[in-house]
Amino acid sequence: MIQYELGTPGVDVMSEETRELRKAGLKVTLPRLRILQLLDGASRKHVTADDVHRMLIDQGEDIGLATVYRVLNQFESAGLVRKHMFDDGSGRAPQACYELEEGEHHDHMVDLESGDVVEFFDEEIERLQEQIAAKHGYEIIDHSLVLYVRKAVRSSTG
Repeated sequence: MIQYELGTPGVDVMSEETRELRKAGLKVTLPRLRILQLLDGASRKHVTADDVHRMLIDQGEDIGLATVYRVLNQFESAGLVRKHMFDDGSGRAPQACYELEEGEHHDHMVDLESGDVVEFFDEEIERLQEQIAAKHGYEIIDHSLVLYVRKAVRSSTG
């Protein structure tokens, strides 16, 4: 893999992404920088490595799929992204989705028909989870709640 040093064309040493990479202890390389910029500016918050690769190609970047996987794994280890294994209801194995780590806890709903991922936070659900864990003699260290949903069919009443 080509390592791009500071001063390399396309590497802005003052960008927010550059600071984030440094803060995470990662060397600033063009692939890392482009992938972080893409995640930060993506219209969808939850993307697969294939999605990232396609978007990079659409932007004219020459970054291979193996590099995308490697960078996303590095980002996960460094705490820059969170990896989720969402089941899309297709019967295929769940595929990893990545989202930027923004520090705020939230849960997810996955629409089994559209594949859309909806983020939500509910104080009552959080409180109930704490109560359930305590009732069984545990304390929650971390958790992930994913609801697999389908749009409700509205019945017409006469």
